[in-house]
Order: sequence, then C-alpha cells, then structure tokens
Amino acid sequence: MSVAVLLLLGLGLLEAEGRRNRCFFNRTQESCVCYNLSEETIGSIIQCLPATVVEFQGGDLEKYIAFPIRDLDSSAIETLDSLIIQKIIIGNVLVPEILLARVLRFFSYTHVHELAFESCIFQGTGNWSNMEGQTLPILSLSFHNVTSAPLTGNEQAFSSLSSWLETLEELAVTSSRVTSLPCAIGRLFRALRSLDLAQNSLGDGSLTPAFCQGAFPQLQELSLHHNNLSSYHSVCEGLELLPELRHLDLSHNKLMADPPSSCQWPASLQHFNLSNTGLDEVPTPLPPNLEVLDMSHNHLQTVDISLSSLKKLFLNQNLLQAVPSIRNYPMLDTLHLDNNFITELPRDEVKLLRQLQDVAVADNPFSCSCSGAGELQVLAAAGHLGQGWPGDYRCHSPAQYQGWPVAQVPVSVLRCDLAAVVAPLCVALALLGLAGA
Repeated sequence: MSVAVLLLLGLGLLEAEGRRNRCFFNRTQESCVCYNLSEETIGSIIQCLPATVVEFQGGDLEKYIAFPIRDLDSSAIETLDSLIIQKIIIGNVLVPEILLARVLRFFSYTHVHELAFESCIFQGTGNWSNMEGQTLPILSLSFHNVTSAPLTGNEQAFSSLSSWLETLEELAVTSSRVTSLPCAIGRLFRALRSLDLAQNSLGDGSLTPAFCQGAFPQLQELSLHHNNLSSYHSVCEGLELLPELRHLDLSHNKLMADPPSSCQWPASLQHFNLSNTGLDEVPTPLPPNLEVLDMSHNHLQTVDISLSSLKKLFLNQNLLQAVPSIRNYPMLDTLHLDNNFITELPRDEVKLLRQLQDVAVADNPFSCSCSGAGELQVLAAAGHLGQGWPGDYRCHSPAQYQGWPVAQVPVSVLRCDLAAVVAPLCVALALLGLAGA
C-alpha cells in the first residue's frame, strides 16, 4: 500500500530529485498531508517529521514493484524509532500487494499504532512468508471503500500474518462490498475488541460461518449497519457464539420480527441499536441484560416489554400514541419519545417520569387540555425535559390553542381540576347544612 511509498521514499531507498512542495504540515493538529508523492517531490516529506498523523493521497506505486528492498541497517532502524508518527492514512492509491508484503514488516521499527486505507485498490497477490512470526505495533487497522480479491481463498496469507493479527484490537472494513468472512480468518483475531463491517453486502447466511466457534473470542463491539440482513432470528443465531459482545449495531437493515425462537443473545450484550430497521413490533427475544435499547425511526405502535436492567430507551420517530409504562424499567434514566403521535402524558406516568434524568417528547401532536399542557409544564419546571423544550413542544388541539407553544398555555386549578374545587365546596355546604340544623 502507500506505506510502501513512505518506507521506500522516507527511508532513503529512493533518491529525492525535486524540490516541489507536496506535503503540508498543520502545526495545530500535528498532522501532515502529502499529495501525489513521488521521487520528484519526496524532498517535502521532511515537513512531516513533527507530525503524529501523516496522510498520503494519490501516487504511483506500480513502478516500484521490482525495486530491490534491502534490510535496514542500524542507523535506519534508529531513524524509524525516533519518529513520533502514530497514524498513517493512505488514500486513492492502487496498491500492488506484492510490494506491500515486502515493506509491511518494517513497521515493526516504528511507533505507528493506526493504519488506514481509503478508496484504494489492492492488486495481485503478495508473498507473506516474511511475516511469519513477525509482530507489529499497529493495533488499529481500517479499510474504507477498498477493492480487493475475495477473502475466501486467502486464508494462507492471513495465516502468515497471524503473529500480528492476533494482537490487533480494532478492525474496520466498511463500504467495501464484503459478502462473507471465512471462519478460519475470524479465529486469528484473538485480541480484537472492535469490528466494524458497516455498509457492506453481508446477508443472514454469512454470519454463522463468520462468527463460528472460536472466532473473535474477545469481541466487544460489532457494527453491522447498512448491510443486507433481514431476519432478526438468523442474526441472533449467527452471533450467539460471541461471549464478550457488549455493543451491537444492526441499524439500517430491513429486519423482520420473526416468530419467537429459542435463540439466545449473548448475556454480555448491553447496547443494542435496532434503529431504522423497518420493524412494526418489538422483536423477541431481546438480550436479557440490556442497558441501552435504540428502536428509533421504526413503525412501532406499541411497546410492551419488560427489561429490569434497561437504563436508556430511544423510541423517537415511531407511531406511538401513548407513553409506554416505565414501571417495566425500574432502572430507566433516559426516555426519548420525540416525533410520535402522543397527545398527552397521563398523570400517573408523569409522576414516574419525574424520576428520570432525561425525558424528550418533542414534536408530538399535543392536546393542550389541562392534563396535556399541565403535565408537560410540570416536567419542564422540574428540569426533566431536555433538548427541544420549549420551542419544539406545540399544541395540536384544541382549536383555540392550535400552534401555541405548550409552555404558554394557561393552566389553572379552577379550569383543570374540577374535583379540587368541587370537593371543598361540597364540604363547605355540608358544614353550613349542619350548622343550620
């Protein structure tokens, strides 16, 4: 990859001939960007020496495929060790894999922890035998919008990289048309904690082979948003062998709430994102120990579930006509119900809502009767209504208040609670009757 350019050029393996400035150092951000780096413009790379992040955009690596790459002498190793570069970004480059395979091992002499490839094309096949037993300081690796040979069939190449891959902690392969992930590859990532496979072409049937027994044993965060997943239970079955999974993002998949099944989500799962999945009912089973559930931007009309450990529930942008009872969530501190069809908050529920830290009910068609406006004003006065109050809380009815901010609707005991007025009056009349007798 363009790492080859950095090492071939930056290590002095190629001779600098020109003096045209192609690298730009941002002192504030401690970053450096180099455009179309080549032999003729390598002189400007010296500006990147104080940077912690270096980005290479464009360049021609194909002409260096046959270039002899010798082992480093002690002075070159000392030079690499003295660099403070921690992250390298490679963008818009055609990458001969054979060149990458010959150069990647030199990263063991650097302090680079993050390596990212953006809009690159990987070409050919590399000989990775020199990476056998080789470890690298790189802990985070990402590929975005890359084109390469299918992963299936390349298991041997990954096996040669096993000494490094088993120490990798973060991996992202996004917008890269990935359709499958072989089981043998997943078993190499022994320490991986975060895996981002968003915006690919993974289907229900590709999950069970990818997350097979022994694959990704330490995985805690998994993002699968914007894929081709459709069956809620197939996804559950495909991920049930991840013993440490804590965060799961399935948003922006067209999921169906299948009939109940015996599938069990990992008991470790705490954060579950099911937003923008087209669901018209809450699927079951849900992970038993959830703390955060996001089901926003769906078609839910009712929510009747019970989760004793749930702390945050996001139900904005649905079709709810009533506030779900929070008695089912004794640990809840956050509830978002914006953009639904809720007309008022029942008094009994308001008493419970006042125990929460963050309540959001903006952009609902409120009926500004006594209970409709009064209960919202009570919540706001207690500081429980968060972002959106008061501007995004407006009356939909009755006619005399339509379009009014809820905060400006006059609410009085006389008009709103007839019992509070009638009861004392009845007592007074009764006393007068007794006195007259």
